[in-house]
Amino acid sequence: MNHPELLFIGALRALVEVAMLFLLGQGLLGLLAGRGRDSNTMYKLFLIITGPVLKTARRILPPQIIDKHLPYIAFAVLFWMWIALAWLKRLYCETNLLQCF
Repeated sequence: MNHPELLFIGALRALVEVAMLFLLGQGLLGLLAGRGRDSNTMYKLFLIITGPVLKTARRILPPQIIDKHLPYIAFAVLFWMWIALAWLKRLYCETNLLQCF
């Protein structure tokens, strides 16, 4: 491949997409399971998978943000990262005269 930067941007964007989907899945399952979500095996799996994303968001965000709001803000940050990576990919493709989309 002649453009490893394009591969890197695509891989990073895919990781952001997966993290967003797992956060969304965790939220939906939390709504469906209600109070019994702590004993739900799939919910525990979502907690394990989204743990690094939420820990990173906790380190980056100011301490005034309470933990209850952390998944929502992490999802919003990931969404804007996804948009920024799409813009970066488009910019890279236009700069190098590639047809990426």
